[in-house]
Amino acid sequence: MIYLDSSVVFSVQVKDANTIAAVALLQSEHDTLALTRLCEVEFANALSLRLFRKEISESQAQASIADLEKNLFMGIYQLTPFPDTAFARAKVLALTLTPSIGVRALDLLHVAAALELGVSALYTFDQKQRRTAQGAGLAVNPLP
Repeated sequence: MIYLDSSVVFSVQVKDANTIAAVALLQSEHDTLALTRLCEVEFANALSLRLFRKEISESQAQASIADLEKNLFMGIYQLTPFPDTAFARAKVLALTLTPSIGVRALDLLHVAAALELGVSALYTFDQKQRRTAQGAGLAVNPLP
């Protein structure tokens, strides 16, 4: 199973600088592509921020949400429950990795969830999250 963070999902669902790389990355993958409700929340918030900044239209945002829901329904992504045990793991990561990386709490939660779910890799375009995942022993996707 591959854990997808919101930066990869966003790049697939909404055209941005990483869209081509994200689509190619996921098309080449034959393992389960998992995301959690945390990813859904971050995706919705990223879309809403784009609306706020007038970078996309309301219809573009609605189309992106509908496309994500379609991909979940079709099984392209697997919605995986967020493990409660990830909070304790994230606390440990905060104490061990944040002092040297400066990672945000939400990124720690993604890494901790990926560890708790026992995934083979975490896919992200976020540099600090990549370093955190690697520091925690997870494989990450190649960068574009």
